[in-house]
Order: sequence, then C-alpha cells, then structure tokens
Amino acid sequence: MRTIKSRQDFERVFTQGRRFNHPNIRMVVSDCIHEGDPGRVAFVAAKRLGCAPLRNRSKRVLREVARAVGLPASGWDVILLATPATASSSPQEMQDALVRLCARAGIERTHAA
Repeated sequence: MRTIKSRQDFERVFTQGRRFNHPNIRMVVSDCIHEGDPGRVAFVAAKRLGCAPLRNRSKRVLREVARAVGLPASGWDVILLATPATASSSPQEMQDALVRLCARAGIERTHAA
C-alpha cells in the first residue's frame, strides 16, 4: 500500500482536497499530482482522541478497512482521519462508512468490498 509521507503532500491534499464526513471516519480526497499516478493513502489519528494505544488502534482499524475496501485508488490521494467513534466501531460499520464516503467522493476502488 502506497502511503503519503511528506509534509508537502499532506498540505497539498488538505488545502486542495475535498472533505467528506461520517460519524465513524473522515476523509480528505485530492487528485494525484500527475495524471495516471497510482493512488496513495494516509492514516491520521489526532492527539485529542486520547492516549497513544487508542490512537494506534484507530490507525490500525483504518488501515484494515482501507485494505478491505480497495484503497488506495488509482489517481487519488486520500487521507483518512479517525474520529472518537473509530476505535469502538465494528469492522463492518467502518467498512460500510468508508464505502459510502468513497461513493460520495466518486472514487473507483480497485476491488469491491
């Protein structure tokens, strides 16, 4: 899974991207810099969510759901942000939430959930 690593790329996605919200997950989506680039994804859990083990669990849940849904999608840079409900939600609830957000964003995933 290709991930967004540089601060520059994070800032570009946050400033130019479109935001989509769900109680279990938030998503920021931007086109890749160059046409035809493979997509990348990043996982964010802010310190305000709680202690480090909770943030790590939230990111782990986001990673597994992204894999199950088929992210990263070609041509898209996606940042997935954990919410307070992320760590306590069931895997199926998280997967349904991400599928809905991807549909709203118009992202074609590599494989169906």
